[in-house]
Amino acid sequence: NILEAAYQLAQMDGWTNFKRDDVAEKAGVATGSVSPHFKTMDGLRDAVMRKAIQTECLSIVADGLAARNKYAQGAPEGLKREALETLI
Repeated sequence: NILEAAYQLAQMDGWTNFKRDDVAEKAGVATGSVSPHFKTMDGLRDAVMRKAIQTECLSIVADGLAARNKYAQGAPEGLKREALETLI
């Protein structure tokens, strides 16, 4: 639930903009429940990026490329190209 909530928020608000409190609220859990699963917000953002690559969510991958996220940078070339085109 936490990952899905974060993924949905990243689609709506941007990959770098979602907050732990918002994720917890959307997932219907206490804010403190987010950290044990992903350790840090960076860990949660990395999990969201991996899901975005699997689902080919161009907006999230583009945000990750702009932020130089290692998972976004390691995405398939075609997906990176399509994602970057959304930034132009």
